[in-house]
Amino acid sequence: MGLDWPTQNLAAMDANKSASVDEYLAQVESPLARDFLSQLRAIIQSEVPEAMETISYGIPTYKFNGSIVCFGAFKNHCSFFPGSTVAEFTEELKGYKISKGTIQFRHGDDLPQALIRAILRTRFGDRHETNSSDQTT
Repeated sequence: MGLDWPTQNLAAMDANKSASVDEYLAQVESPLARDFLSQLRAIIQSEVPEAMETISYGIPTYKFNGSIVCFGAFKNHCSFFPGSTVAEFTEELKGYKISKGTIQFRHGDDLPQALIRAILRTRFGDRHETNSSDQTT
């Protein structure tokens, strides 16, 4: 299942394209959003150290056998894009704005670290199983 890519302008960002996640984060105007996304990045790196960090479609993306997760800063929120895994956590995500493949957090929200880790473990497990089954066929 594909990710729902952001279609609105990244209003919280400088108009320049970022070459790295460090550059992307440095361009996030809101200190609250920058801190939130920096924490999210650290969790992704600790949970999925094998993932390649890149910029894809203008946002930070973590790939292992395809895209695992992405995140982005917007004018009034930060989005986390774990793809179809969102559907497996609808109960835990009550209180957050979600859509197919996307979770939105308002600037100033606390990062739900345990929930993000669980989503990443589920998402990474999905990717790892895909990789294992590809190798056996």
